Amino acid sequence: QLQASGGGLVQPGGSLRLSCATSPNSYAIAWFRQAPGKEREGISCIHGYGRRTYYADSVKGRFTISRDSAKNTVSLQMDSLKPEDTATYYCAAPNTVACTVIGDEMPAEGMDYWGKGTLVTVSS
Repeated sequence: QLQASGGGLVQPGGSLRLSCATSPNSYAIAWFRQAPGKEREGISCIHGYGRRTYYADSVKGRFTISRDSAKNTVSLQMDSLKPEDTATYYCAAPNTVACTVIGDEMPAEGMDYWGKGTLVTVSS
């Protein structure tokens, strides 16, 4: 099971921290987002043993993913937020310990489990 939380309204330049509660496992955990009228975008992923990470270019340098295996939680720290970061954010997992990245992208088709989303709105 996956459960995302932590969304809300934040001003441009602000920060939010999303959390994904998971059942005990060693699978990779990924974050996706989907803005109205747009395709779901894979933005970050952390490998099952927490040593390797992936970031989409759109969030690189602003977002940080981390894993607390003792608490079965994966967090996404989002800094320097922009209005274009407004979207519903989802955590997801493949049936593997590795993040599924093809080229520079992480396709949604590579995920086997999805949690319900949490809405992030960046607006003044």
